[in-house]
Amino acid sequence: MRLIRCSLQDPLPPAPRGRAITIGNFDGVHRGHQAMLALLVAEARHRGLAACALTFAPHPRDWFARRAGTPDAVPPRVATVRDNVGELARCGVDDLALLRFDARLAALPAEAFVREVLVQRLGARHVLVGDDFRFGARRQGDYALLEAMSGELGYDVAKLNSYEVHGQRVSSSAVRAALAAGDMDGAAELLGRPYRISGRVAHGRKLGRGLGFPTLNVAFGSQRPAAQGIFAVRVHGLADGPLDGVASLGVRPTIETGGRVLLEVYVLDWPSALGSDGAYGRCVSVDLLHKLHDERTYPSLDALRAGIAQDVADARVWLAARTAASAPH
Repeated sequence: MRLIRCSLQDPLPPAPRGRAITIGNFDGVHRGHQAMLALLVAEARHRGLAACALTFAPHPRDWFARRAGTPDAVPPRVATVRDNVGELARCGVDDLALLRFDARLAALPAEAFVREVLVQRLGARHVLVGDDFRFGARRQGDYALLEAMSGELGYDVAKLNSYEVHGQRVSSSAVRAALAAGDMDGAAELLGRPYRISGRVAHGRKLGRGLGFPTLNVAFGSQRPAAQGIFAVRVHGLADGPLDGVASLGVRPTIETGGRVLLEVYVLDWPSALGSDGAYGRCVSVDLLHKLHDERTYPSLDALRAGIAQDVADARVWLAARTAASAPH
């Protein structure tokens, strides 16, 4: 997959026969997104076009919230940029166009967006959108406008109706709600996979090591993750198979007041082959499988140590039960 970072002013690499394009924010790349992207790729292959997902950075709602001075209006983030890009690549798109969202783009009328961005810049020959898709200044563009302009500009347009699981419409908002409620099975059902956070292991303050629980530190990249708390997890990328662990995703209220969001993972049975520092610099993926509880503020480091020990014990019990339940009988 080719990642194209661009603004309205930047030239874009051409696609010789044009592109089949879908547009969205793709936070979490849930099952609704996956259905859309599968259809897009199939149409692109049939027509000899490049399959292109067009998205925006920053998220338009983030941009408007910051411009209005209301950062609390920023929606919680389901996934990191790394994870969204990885999932889009797995869905088979050829190009991911990451268009910078700024004042000029926010003010661009819907008709101009179709002409200048989709057709002139990206070479759209086929456009696929969801049934509730809106775009352009003041969200005045919709499927009807895309269809009305298609004949003049030489592209086909299609829409995909809402994707449902057990009668529930799949959306990033639904995934956020499940994660906020600690319903990790519900989130996994909407995502089509366990809820996963990936990133590179970085050096931290090594406070966990001092407490007897050395952790892998992975930055989340957003100050408002959709999930927060203490979780039973499985870690990929350190050994031949996944490793069981317990993780904290949040702001560590007992030891910090700065509010920086961090994923800290304690591996229950550390592979001796890695040595004590063998994980630094590695890219790991952490599946958050079960929420144990919300973050807690402990009155002392001794109380924190005891709390972590209890979390480790609880995670072992839950993970052992999950393994037993999934074993063939």
